[in-house]
Amino acid sequence: MFTILDLYDLSHTLAAPLLERFQYPWEALPEIGGFLKALGPTLPEEDYDHPAEFVWIARTARVAPTASITGPCIIGPEAEVRHCAFIRGNALVGAGAVVGNSTELKNVLLFDKVQVPHYNYVGDSILGYRAHMGAGSITSNVKSDKKLVVVKNGPERIETGLKKVGAMLGDHVEIGCGSVLNPGTIVGRNSHVYPLSSVRGVVPANSIYKKQGEVAQKRED
Repeated sequence: MFTILDLYDLSHTLAAPLLERFQYPWEALPEIGGFLKALGPTLPEEDYDHPAEFVWIARTARVAPTASITGPCIIGPEAEVRHCAFIRGNALVGAGAVVGNSTELKNVLLFDKVQVPHYNYVGDSILGYRAHMGAGSITSNVKSDKKLVVVKNGPERIETGLKKVGAMLGDHVEIGCGSVLNPGTIVGRNSHVYPLSSVRGVVPANSIYKKQGEVAQKRED
């Protein structure tokens, strides 16, 4: 339910060679920075600018002059990085993705066409193809007790061995405005989360998350 192959179509990201090495998506988190440092120099010079150390920006991307970008970072073709976006490093912004005003990224993989367009914090997370986070929704990536993050699916417990794990959102996931995705949250492909939700654990694919303990399967039309 929450392996990389369950959640993602790897044809929609430059990070496919990284993700193919692992079973679970959070296993890739410690490797993002090194992967981007190695990938950047292989990108076509005619297609990417290299304005700073370990920063590569596609020439067709639109980046606001007020955005702050620290490497390692790759921003893909046709992506948009808006006013006062804060990219803190270890970030891959996929082709056609949107990083909005005052949105903060840290140690993330955004697949192609991802949208985090308004006041979002996304840290230690992987967002699948066309995933969208509504205004003010965030990933919480550290437990309040600072213990290692455990992925919980009913009685099942998977130790990540990591102190920082945000959310793993499958392809075409929709997160409602103002929601908090607690550490180790997994949302399966094509699922929706209601606005103002506090989400933890695993939300199955093709579901509607209304509140804790109330998750409905989408009906096929």
